[in-house]
Amino acid sequence: MANKLDFTTHERELSLTIYNQLKARIETSLLPGDEERVRAQLSHDLESGQLSRNVFGLNPIVLAFQTAMITVDEIGLKRDSVLAILLYASVAGGQLSIDTIESDYGESVARILRGLMRIQELYKKNPVVESENFRNLLLSFAEDMRVILIMIADRVNLMRQIRDTAEAEAKRQVSEEAAYLYAPLAHKLGLYKLKSELEDLSLKYLEHDAYYMIREKLNATKQSRDAYIENFIGPVSQRLTAAGLHFHIKGRTKSIHSIWQKMKKQKCDFEGVYDLFAIRIIIEPESQGAEGSGAGGQKHQLSETALCWQAYSIVTDMYQPNPKRLRDWLSVPKSNGYESLHITVLGPEQKWVEVQIRTERMDEVAERGVAAHWRYKGVKGETGLDEWLTNIRTMLETADGNEVMDQFKMDLYEDEVFVFTPKGDLLKFPKGATVLDMAYHIHSKVGNTCVGARINNKVVTFRQQLRSGDQVEIMTASTQKPKQEWLGVVKTSRAKSKIRLALKETQAKEALFAKEMIERKFKNRKIEIDEATMAHMIRRLGFRQVSEFYQQVADGTLDTNTIIDRYQELRQREQNPNIDTVIRSAEEFVLETGSDSPLHVPDDVLVIDRDLKGIDYQLARCCNPIYGDNVFGFVTTGGGIKIHRADCPNAPELRRRFPYRLVKAKWSGKGASQYSIALRVVGTDDLGIINNLTSIISKDEKLVLRSINIDSHDGLFRGTLVVMVDDTSRMETLIKKLRTVKGVKQVERV
Repeated sequence: MANKLDFTTHERELSLTIYNQLKARIETSLLPGDEERVRAQLSHDLESGQLSRNVFGLNPIVLAFQTAMITVDEIGLKRDSVLAILLYASVAGGQLSIDTIESDYGESVARILRGLMRIQELYKKNPVVESENFRNLLLSFAEDMRVILIMIADRVNLMRQIRDTAEAEAKRQVSEEAAYLYAPLAHKLGLYKLKSELEDLSLKYLEHDAYYMIREKLNATKQSRDAYIENFIGPVSQRLTAAGLHFHIKGRTKSIHSIWQKMKKQKCDFEGVYDLFAIRIIIEPESQGAEGSGAGGQKHQLSETALCWQAYSIVTDMYQPNPKRLRDWLSVPKSNGYESLHITVLGPEQKWVEVQIRTERMDEVAERGVAAHWRYKGVKGETGLDEWLTNIRTMLETADGNEVMDQFKMDLYEDEVFVFTPKGDLLKFPKGATVLDMAYHIHSKVGNTCVGARINNKVVTFRQQLRSGDQVEIMTASTQKPKQEWLGVVKTSRAKSKIRLALKETQAKEALFAKEMIERKFKNRKIEIDEATMAHMIRRLGFRQVSEFYQQVADGTLDTNTIIDRYQELRQREQNPNIDTVIRSAEEFVLETGSDSPLHVPDDVLVIDRDLKGIDYQLARCCNPIYGDNVFGFVTTGGGIKIHRADCPNAPELRRRFPYRLVKAKWSGKGASQYSIALRVVGTDDLGIINNLTSIISKDEKLVLRSINIDSHDGLFRGTLVVMVDDTSRMETLIKKLRTVKGVKQVERV
């Protein structure tokens, strides 16, 4: 349990020192009455006994002063952020309302505090912080960029203070959050110095042995490393000075965390990491005078980028560069505004050295991140966070630098929402997504049985739209089934496809049930079902597909008694001996061309003999016959005729089992129709072979490529081409052409 707040002598002295430093740094931005009101509020909080130490035993007032100092010195924030930090404990403890804050200190301070309070509410939902979604949610939830910057500064300060704490578990949790959440946030905003400190301290607390091993080895090699840096810098400085450049150079040892990551990635020991340090050349463009620059002072007019490339040219003339290690963030800066030129060169003693070239402005942006743009012109970003940062920089250019954030309200990730599961996992959905979208995201069964949800402990329907920060618990019922109208409820294509699949499966089950019910009714009436008569009746009822018929039976649209009556009526007519048509053997039926045929059909399809007038026929899909193939007809149970190739894979079985259903057939006169064929192609998987195959087809205007499916394995490809052709002769010509393609080993019709 936290101890009651009581200042020690050291804490009082430290608070007074930081207070005076803060006052000196932001005094010009303070408004009349600010200092007096804050001091009075802090005194009131102390006297009321409402403030207490945290789990580590740290004083909240001292922590607030230290965090405020980091935001001022390391990031560049001013009055509003400092006041929000100092007053946060009062608001969180209920001693001060946001409305009072807005009245006394202005809307900007109130907005920062409101953002800090909202994020604390998120933490109460036990989020999984090592999630990119949670970082994005924080950015979209914060409302004001300064909220995120304050959070980063607060975590840096806390990590500095807990070095000697005895609270091991709390220390581990804080350190893991620093590594998973705050360091990536700092990196995203370009706060590289604070990012490196968070990473190093996390490594120090979480992997103690690795941290101190690297630190000791760095200390042991410091003298030789410093000597090498001086040996490298000396000649470079002379050449840069001779070229008339104004600059300063510094050697920077890489962070312990960075070295540890390289050791793990490269699977080597400390001695195997060759780039332990980097040389940074910082150009001073404002100092580039006309002296020594030629007539007209052209040196002064060189752009920052040109100066950096000039330095690059000098360094690479002296030392051999590694072209694979060139990183040009001058031409295309990073999305967070980072600009620099990174090269790796082979220095003295044949050692690789990383050299970073940038201007003073670029260096400050790299160290202080977004806040550095308050003094410098920004760089155009791209999308999402990049556009957000660009908007900030644009505003900084057109308004008072120190107070511009008072006007700014973040509108980031406006097309996305982030919601929590009960376990704290964070899911991302497009704006407008509903509870049903989330249910199907979790699992198809959850979606199919979803009846609603509890959002922040409030029961809602599955039509409820999701909002960022919601904690959603899906509610299901075993009696629930997907419905067609659900397709209009969901937003995501994933949910729509799962609903369509579920509807299809449901319809199939209902159709099977309906079929079994009809068969049972027929059996109860002692009526035998003839499949051909049943198929004929279904067509007479106007159904194009049998599934539609059974679906209406399942829905109750069609009454089974009516079906039985219609079936018996049709069956009696078929068995009536006085019917006009004479029944003949199927063996007598011949499909042939007849100039006197009364059928008004195109001459490019099969013409059926007049004795078979009215009988449906189709080209069988199992063998896809085309004009010119030897064919035969097969009378189906539904009364129609399927036309098969004589060499159809199913032909032997049909002849053996159903000889009485076979019908002789032949093609009519050739017309303009095209038929689908499938060709199997096997060949060597050479570059361009697919283009050569498809090129042959595309060049023939009478051929149409419908689809192509290629599978490559062990240097061979096997492909299936589906092509529309006029007849067998054109197909054979195409096969011959495809066989001439280099690398093709086999072409055959499927």
